[in-house]
Amino acid sequence: MTDVHDDAFIRTRALPYHGYCFVCGDENSHGIGLTWIASFRRESPDDEGRFPPGSVLISSDFHFKLAQQGPPGHAHGGASAAVIDEAMGASVWQSGYRALLAHYELDYRQPVPLNAPVRVEAWVEKVDGRKVYARGRLLLANGEVAVSGSGLYLHIPGFFEDNRFQHS
Repeated sequence: MTDVHDDAFIRTRALPYHGYCFVCGDENSHGIGLTWIASFRRESPDDEGRFPPGSVLISSDFHFKLAQQGPPGHAHGGASAAVIDEAMGASVWQSGYRALLAHYELDYRQPVPLNAPVRVEAWVEKVDGRKVYARGRLLLANGEVAVSGSGLYLHIPGFFEDNRFQHS
């Protein structure tokens, strides 16, 4: 298993917003509006444009608002799922893979309170051919993991070439 905290990252940058995206869009008044930070352990990718597993960490510090409420005073599980899904997808793409989510699992360990600091982190754990395995988690202010997840992404670059959804 890749430990994303075993050495220092040498470069970070904010990723652009994505319009009306529920999680990371700046044009959706009901969205969460996260700003993704990509942290890199290497200055540049390999000759194929890819970074090795564990060398890119996607993160964001935020809080869930009333619009994301599920149980009284706490975030809806679907909102937590959406955040982890987006973070893992961003880690896969920033690692150089043009992939789609094929399988997704979550473990809800404790409720996430509204209007309280939360951090999401995600990274690619391993790659096996066209299969890209990612992990993600939501951390509470005290550092405890509230929700963790894993995803299997399939690297299918041809899907994104001249795709009608790409320009909408």
